[in-house]
Amino acid sequence: MAKHEHVRVAVIGSGFGGLGAAVRLRREGITDFVVLERADSVGGTWRDNSYPGCACDVPSHLYSFSFAPNPDWPRTFSGQRHIRAYLEHVTDTFGIRPHLRLGHEVMRMAWDEDELRWEIETSRGSFSADVVVSATGPLSDPKIPDIPGLADFTGKVFHSAQWDHDYDLTGKRVAMVGTGASAIQIVPAIQPEVGRLTLFQRTPPWVMPRADRAISAPERWLHRQLPFTTAARRGLLWGIRELQVSAFTKRPNELGLVERLAKANMAKAIKDPVLRAKLTPSYRIGCKRILLSNTYYPALAQPNVDVVAAGLKEVRGNVLVAADGTETEADVIVFGTGFHVTDMPIAPRVVGQEGRSLADHWKGGMESLRGATVAGFPNWMTIIGPNTGLGNSSMILMIESQLNYMADYLRQLNVLGGRAALAARPSAVGTWNRRVQARMERTVWKSGGCESWYLDANGRNTTLWPGTTGEFRRETRTVDLSEYEVLRAAAKPAAARRAPRRKETAK
Repeated sequence: MAKHEHVRVAVIGSGFGGLGAAVRLRREGITDFVVLERADSVGGTWRDNSYPGCACDVPSHLYSFSFAPNPDWPRTFSGQRHIRAYLEHVTDTFGIRPHLRLGHEVMRMAWDEDELRWEIETSRGSFSADVVVSATGPLSDPKIPDIPGLADFTGKVFHSAQWDHDYDLTGKRVAMVGTGASAIQIVPAIQPEVGRLTLFQRTPPWVMPRADRAISAPERWLHRQLPFTTAARRGLLWGIRELQVSAFTKRPNELGLVERLAKANMAKAIKDPVLRAKLTPSYRIGCKRILLSNTYYPALAQPNVDVVAAGLKEVRGNVLVAADGTETEADVIVFGTGFHVTDMPIAPRVVGQEGRSLADHWKGGMESLRGATVAGFPNWMTIIGPNTGLGNSSMILMIESQLNYMADYLRQLNVLGGRAALAARPSAVGTWNRRVQARMERTVWKSGGCESWYLDANGRNTTLWPGTTGEFRRETRTVDLSEYEVLRAAAKPAAARRAPRRKETAK
C-alpha cells in the first residue's frame, strides 16, 4: 500500500527537461514538488542510449545548462558516459534527490475539474498535483517498424536505445536498419568486430566532418580558474549557430555550398563510384538532420560491409528481404529507427477536461501554445513540446526558455491566489500554430524534398521551431494572461469544508 501524496508541482521525467524543471523550481523557492521517473536512475535519453559509439552531435559547452557550466568536459563533443555523469552531478549539486520518485511510471493522469488539480496514478502509488510539468521528451520510446516475419526471426533483435551489452557481436552477421544519428555512430563502432555488417538504407543522410578533439588540460584549467571563459566559449558556439538559422528557415538555396562540402567529405573516404552513388542524397541538405562523423564513410568502405539502398521489407527465418528484393542472411538485427516523436506515448495517459485524452485531442496533429500548454488541459505543461525542436543547435537552449515560461506561469498562479488554474484559450493556440506553420512553409524541412521524422502522418512539421533560439526565448519570457482563461474552484458548502479529508491509498 502506498500513501497518496499531494504536491504543488509534479514533474514527469528526469532527463534534461525534468531535471532542469526541478532545479528551476528550487531556484524559484518552490520545494513542494516531486519528479516521477519510470526508470531506476536519472538521465533520460542519455541513460537509455548506451550503444557503442553513443555521443552528442552538439558541442559540449553548448549542450549543458547555462546555470550549471562544466569546465571539465573531456572532449568538444562528449560521449554518453560523460553526459550522463553530468546529469547525475546536476542532480546532486542542486539537491534534487529528495524529490525523486524512481520506479514510478505514470500510468494515467486526469484533471479533476472540481478540485482544480491533477490526479496521477503511477506504478508505485498515487499522487495529486496543482500543476503538472511533463518532461518525458520526444526521444524516450523506441520505434520499431512493423516488419512482416520479424517475430519469427531466428536470431537476436534489439533497438539502439535498448542495447543488449551481454550479447557478443564478435564474428556475427549483423543487419543495421536505419541511417540516422544513432546508426552512423554504431556502424563504425561495431564494424571492426563483426563478421559481416549489412546496412539497410532507406534514405541516405548528409554527413559532414565532426570537428571533435580532446579538450586540453590547460583549457580545462582556464575554465575552472576563470569561469567567464566557459561562458564566452558557450556564447561563441551559440552565436555561430544563430547565424546559420536563416539558411534553414528562409533561404534554403544558400545551402548548396554546404552540400558541396558534404560531397567532398564523402569522396575522401568512398572511392567506389557505385557505393558513392548509393550514399548520395537526392534532397536538399538540412531537410533531414545533418549528421556529423569522421568514421561513418570509412567504415562503409571496408570489405566486410554491404550497403543495401532500400528499406527492410520482410523477414523469412534468418533471411532479411529488402524492398528492392535483395536477400541477406543475418544473426542479429539492430534497429536504429528512431522514436515516437509526433505520437507521444504519454498522450493517451493524459486525460483533460471533459474526459478527453491528449492523444484524442492531438489526433489531427500536435498543437500547443508556445510549445508549452494545450487547450483543454489546464495547469499542464510540456517541456520540449510541439514545434520546439531544433535542426542545428542545442535543445538545452530551448529547454531553458521553456523553464522561464514555466516559472512565470507559476508566478501568475501565485498572484491570482486561492485555488486557481490557467487554461490555454483555443483561439490563442490556433493563432500561435497558424503563425508557426505559415513560417514553416519557407523552411528547408518543408521545401527540401525529403520525408523525415520531423513530419507527422499528415505531412505537417509539428516538431521543429522555424526560427532562432533567441527569438523563441523572447516569445516565452513571460506568460500573457490574455491567452488564458482563469479557472476558479467552486465554493464548497460549510459542512463539506468541515468534513475531515479521507486519506487515499493505492495498491
